Amino acid sequence: MKSLLKIGIRGVTVSDVRGFGAQGGSKERHGGSEFSEDKFVAKVKLEIVVSKDQVEAVIEKVKDEAWTGEIGDGKIFLVPVADVIRIRTGERGEKAERMTGGLSDMTFSA
Repeated sequence: MKSLLKIGIRGVTVSDVRGFGAQGGSKERHGGSEFSEDKFVAKVKLEIVVSKDQVEAVIEKVKDEAWTGEIGDGKIFLVPVADVIRIRTGERGEKAERMTGGLSDMTFSA
């Protein structure tokens, strides 16, 4: 995550999720029933909303950090965001996306 901060990314949502794909997984039990067809593996999901000019840099940083060369390194899905609305103020678009009061707003004097 430090590498994302270094390129100006100040917001990331991280979720612990389960799923299955090419790597398979283990059996799960829900409500006393075992699901043998579905094989779930613990995964981490990152959600990062960026402007168009940040997309390629973020892709490269995530690939560099996540790559092991093994099955299960993950995938990156690019999804367009139609709008951003800050609930507290009602701001929309770039104004709503802008985060203030964070690290990049701090000034250090020598």
